[in-house]
Amino acid sequence: MISHPPQLAGHLLVQSLIAQGVTHAFGVPGESFLAVLDGFYQYRDQIKFVVNRQEGGAAFMAEAVGKLTRRPGVCFVTRGPGATNASIGVHTAFQDSTPLVLFVGDVASNARDREAFQELNYLSFFGPSTQGMAKRVERIDDPTRIPEYIARAFATAMNGRPGPVVLVLPQDMLMQTVTPHAMAGTTLQALPKVLAVEGQIGLQPLSQLREKLLKAKQPMVIAGGSGWSPQAAHDLQRFAENWCLPVGNAFRFQDTFDNHHPLYAGDVGIGLNPKLAQRIKDSDLILAIGCRLGEITSGGYTLIESPRPRQTLLHIHASAEELNRVFQADLAIQASVASAAASLKELSAPASFKWARWSAACHADYLVNLQPSAIKDLPADTAQGVVNMPAIIATLQQHLPPDAVLTNGAGNFASWLHRFYRYHGLVKGFKTQLAPTNGAMGYGVPAGIAAALTTGRLVFTLTGDGDFLMNGQELATAAQHGAKTIILLLNNGMFGTIRMHQEREFPQRVSGTPLRNPDFSALAQAYGYAGVRISRTEQFEPELVAALAREQGTLIELMLEPEAITTRGSLNAITEEAMARTLDRR
Repeated sequence: MISHPPQLAGHLLVQSLIAQGVTHAFGVPGESFLAVLDGFYQYRDQIKFVVNRQEGGAAFMAEAVGKLTRRPGVCFVTRGPGATNASIGVHTAFQDSTPLVLFVGDVASNARDREAFQELNYLSFFGPSTQGMAKRVERIDDPTRIPEYIARAFATAMNGRPGPVVLVLPQDMLMQTVTPHAMAGTTLQALPKVLAVEGQIGLQPLSQLREKLLKAKQPMVIAGGSGWSPQAAHDLQRFAENWCLPVGNAFRFQDTFDNHHPLYAGDVGIGLNPKLAQRIKDSDLILAIGCRLGEITSGGYTLIESPRPRQTLLHIHASAEELNRVFQADLAIQASVASAAASLKELSAPASFKWARWSAACHADYLVNLQPSAIKDLPADTAQGVVNMPAIIATLQQHLPPDAVLTNGAGNFASWLHRFYRYHGLVKGFKTQLAPTNGAMGYGVPAGIAAALTTGRLVFTLTGDGDFLMNGQELATAAQHGAKTIILLLNNGMFGTIRMHQEREFPQRVSGTPLRNPDFSALAQAYGYAGVRISRTEQFEPELVAALAREQGTLIELMLEPEAITTRGSLNAITEEAMARTLDRR
């Protein structure tokens, strides 16, 4: 038996994370896991603990790392309020199918079940279920089993449909001393690195898929979900080319397929191109690869109807539990996106395609949708300072490198990026789009900081005035840890998305949506960022160029007309349409 010196359980936990390849952990310190914090100090040359200013921001950063690396992002929070604050990141990881492990420091074992200070039942709160927040919730009571629990957490987070796992750490357990010993050819402190299991497509399902494709006249591929590597994205592109298939990307997975490719049909998400929506309805076969076909991608279950779609549905997903859960597929195949794309790439194609004209028309519709002239009722760029948002996005397209990481939170502001920016796909091993499919506000700023810290690539964040103040305090984290991001903050003085819905349902009855905002440029400067405020289109490019050259991060506050509420219509047009409906009902 190999002999090793005794160590704190908290140190063993950090060693186990290092063994799993973790280089950054995010969190807010708490007295319930002091032994882990000491472990981060002990192994500071191998792993970095990034101190956040709020647990929600920390969980978002860990979730962003999970998206970027396809391995679990790691977050540490203290019990009770720390865990509840972090739950927004756990929910995002669940709905976005992102691998994440949340560690929660807990009350000591002798105080459990007495409603001790900040005590919470984490199994009930995070409740693993199809409608819960976590795939698994476990408590580690025996410190010698720490490596086992962490290895299982990583495996659970990555396998099947990826998602979050919660591990609860009693304070007294972490303070115990453990004596490592030899176990099954390895040592207690270093279980092997867990790798995701890749489900393969069998020959029979592949043959069935080919037969159904050959019968189609107007097929459509919708690709998305988590787990895409550059190789998988390349294989998907080869498959689409071999079969001349139009490809749409699922909501906020726009980097799954190169937006410049002649077979790209557009993003199937919020603010969907009406022509693409009609194409999906008119298609006779949908091949969904990796995506759940959630409410947004399915257009509220109208473009693709539940439980039985009008189109022939071929659904490939890594989780058996996801297949046939919402949509009854004509062919359901359990496989990871990597193995599925690799198999599809080799699928023999016919010599000619009866849908070639259809595929070309789908891409033509996408190109037309990129034209700003398609926007109705928006005021033009005038001497009064009204901003031309399509021109702003075109400036980004001109100056950002192909491997830049673009992040955003939730709000109508994001639709400008979704409609007009063209992603190059997965570049240099990482995603280029980080955005919450669960619609969580406050995601973009911390996600961008995490991307800057872990990839070293250029990061651009688009945010709104309401969205920014959900987690803007994480600029302090960026300044403390040396992360540079460029943030464009669109300030229209309101919760724009809710105001839009408000005008549609209750026109001219404004309630709860106006915002009185701080000077965001000055606030950014207080945090250590450069901060500027602009109000005209032509002011943006020189400020962007200056931000790109600057060593520190930059926040550009852009004063946006409230009328520019969507990419397709003004706030006034929405109000007038709602008023007309009200008069018709009378």
